[in-house]
Amino acid sequence: MSDDDDLFGGTGETRTRLPEGDGADGYGSRRPGRGAGRSPSRSVVTVIGVVVLLIAAIAFANRDDSSSDGGGDGGRGGGKGTEAAPTAPTGEKPVSGKGATGIASGYAKSQQGAQSAAANYAVALGSAEMFDKSKRDGILKAIMAPASVGRFKADLDKAYTADFFKNVGLKADGSTPSGFQFVSRTSPIGTKVTEFADGRATVAVWCGGLLGLAGEQSTKPVTSSWFTITMQLEWVDGDWKITTHSQKEGPAPVPGDDRASNSDEIAKAVEGYGGFTYAR
Repeated sequence: MSDDDDLFGGTGETRTRLPEGDGADGYGSRRPGRGAGRSPSRSVVTVIGVVVLLIAAIAFANRDDSSSDGGGDGGRGGGKGTEAAPTAPTGEKPVSGKGATGIASGYAKSQQGAQSAAANYAVALGSAEMFDKSKRDGILKAIMAPASVGRFKADLDKAYTADFFKNVGLKADGSTPSGFQFVSRTSPIGTKVTEFADGRATVAVWCGGLLGLAGEQSTKPVTSSWFTITMQLEWVDGDWKITTHSQKEGPAPVPGDDRASNSDEIAKAVEGYGGFTYAR
């Protein structure tokens, strides 16, 4: 972006740079930008994004229809050539159903299936339901290999203590204080298979997370974080299950200059926007 800072003058006008010679990049030499050394403002990034979208829309609207199934007339003769066609997902069918916990199940025995499982399991492990023991036990039973369930239950029972609940703004028993809304949500950004063989897979899931208490005068406001969960999965009884997992911080991008929303906006967003079933 820094090479293109000089496309935008102080008056807000857009300048078009023409090639001035045979540069190393094939586009000619470039004049140093007047804003050299400065980071482009969000408004500049927004303008560039809008311009790119407009160019793409214009190109799409004026594209040559001769390559369509309708032949040289672009399918206009029969009237059907102009009808919108639905898009279709690619890859293997990721899931066949959901259990009582609402967590997707029935993954393909493939790298795609392992990544889908890991992404959805990361969402479950980072959910607000994990702070309720009965719900947590149900989640672990649904996503863990049977031989690992008991160990993970014991470990997490030790981790979810009164002090831990207090640190995130909850009551000592893990319940939410009156007038507040507890937020714990994980969103996978991407997945990567590092090992795959003989019914076993190791999958890393890069995630963004929200955690905190939404409400007026909250002392534990909702904050964002970035982390990577690495899971060892095993093919058990026709599905992928976790045998063990670990978590580390990052990779974390540079924070933007967005205005922080107030507690009411965050609470309404969490209530109004549901999560996804992730798939490869």
